[in-house]
Amino acid sequence: MASIDRLSPLLESFRVHTRLFHTGPLCGVTTFAAVPGRGFLHILREGEMELAHEGAPGLGGVRRIDEPSVLFYPRPVAHVFRNAPTEDSDFACAAVDFDGGASHPLVRTLPPMIVLPLSAVSTLEPALAMLFAEIDEVRCGRRVLADRLFEVVLIQLLRWLLDHAEEVALPTGLLTGLTDWRLARVLVALHEEPGRAWSLRAMAEEARMSRSSFAARFTQLVGVPPADYLAGWRITLAQGRLRDGDTVTRIAHELGYSGAPALSRAFAQRTGHSPRAWLALDSVGTTSDGCSASSATTTSTSVMSSCWRQTPSAEQSLRAG
Repeated sequence: MASIDRLSPLLESFRVHTRLFHTGPLCGVTTFAAVPGRGFLHILREGEMELAHEGAPGLGGVRRIDEPSVLFYPRPVAHVFRNAPTEDSDFACAAVDFDGGASHPLVRTLPPMIVLPLSAVSTLEPALAMLFAEIDEVRCGRRVLADRLFEVVLIQLLRWLLDHAEEVALPTGLLTGLTDWRLARVLVALHEEPGRAWSLRAMAEEARMSRSSFAARFTQLVGVPPADYLAGWRITLAQGRLRDGDTVTRIAHELGYSGAPALSRAFAQRTGHSPRAWLALDSVGTTSDGCSASSATTTSTSVMSSCWRQTPSAEQSLRAG
């Protein structure tokens, strides 16, 4: 599996952007609102806290975290940190914006929340050391470099998840498919060459399996038949390229369709809209809900604490950035 890069084709087609908005203590009650298209990546460096969720099915109740941990929310989930009114806690928090929002392939396949002790994810140590070294001192380019280092931390976390899928009970989907070396060969090939004339036979040969065994294994681990996955991947790519201003004719040629009408039919079957109508609706949605990657000024955190006065608020940090 080491010879197969399972993440780069995904992240090159659908990028992830992180933005540091708070470092230091959090005291009292800190609420992180669910903003469409936005996730969060928190690092509890020191201290302990209680974690609660509002209106999130399956995440109810209060969870106590009493050791340094990473908390990753790939999708919009309102959550609350409760800390004692002291300055003993130390956090680094970043907003995470996925290109395409909810349609990003990783957003669709990840669980709503991942909480891991830092001691369990030793591969994060080098990236976290660099991140902490940057945020602990004010130097030229600090904010930009911290944002990039949070992206490195996120990619390292995704690597770890691929290698420890059973430990975190990943739901059936793309990531569980990528944990199987035979399916990973096929999925990476589909991601890298979406315009190739893929047949079930060609995919099975890539996986070095019989057609029946491949189709059954793929459906079991990924959750959909191979042809359905390929069709969905192509439409997701088409959506991203429409956002970038490409024409339907050009997109159809690059993604293996016979022409613009064929792509338009497949697009309508998947989305319920023609490419042009979908793009108009998508543009309105991005403007109204602030889910584009450039909308990092959206208020994501409200804070009530006694020791917060000594550090900039998350809202102030987002605006200042």
